[in-house]
Amino acid sequence: MIDPISQTMNAAAAGMRAQSQRLSVASENLSNADTHGYKRKTLSFTEQMDGTNGTSTVGVSRPQLDRSQGEMIFDPNHPLANEQGMVESSNVDMIIEMADAREANRSFEANLTTFKQAGEMYRGLLGLLR
Repeated sequence: MIDPISQTMNAAAAGMRAQSQRLSVASENLSNADTHGYKRKTLSFTEQMDGTNGTSTVGVSRPQLDRSQGEMIFDPNHPLANEQGMVESSNVDMIIEMADAREANRSFEANLTTFKQAGEMYRGLLGLLR
């Protein structure tokens, strides 16, 4: 029999891991927003099956590179300049990354609240059984 409280705690923990990785990628993108030629990294959420009890939780894929081109800037003295003197800037949009980081943080906090409430239910159940 699957314990619903334990299942809830496992799902919340998986959600916190996924949002933590999402926040890490958003932070990396933000820190490299001014790096010429840097390509934005993205994550996709995946469904993962738990082999022990047959339930599914959330996971994340490996980071993928956003292949869109950054703005081209004329700077013939830059070491990364092409034959025409153009340098590709980063394709990171700081507003999108800040919004993504904020959403990941809020989702992490929601999963943390769920995890804490499930723990309180366990403590209450143990108190009733005494």
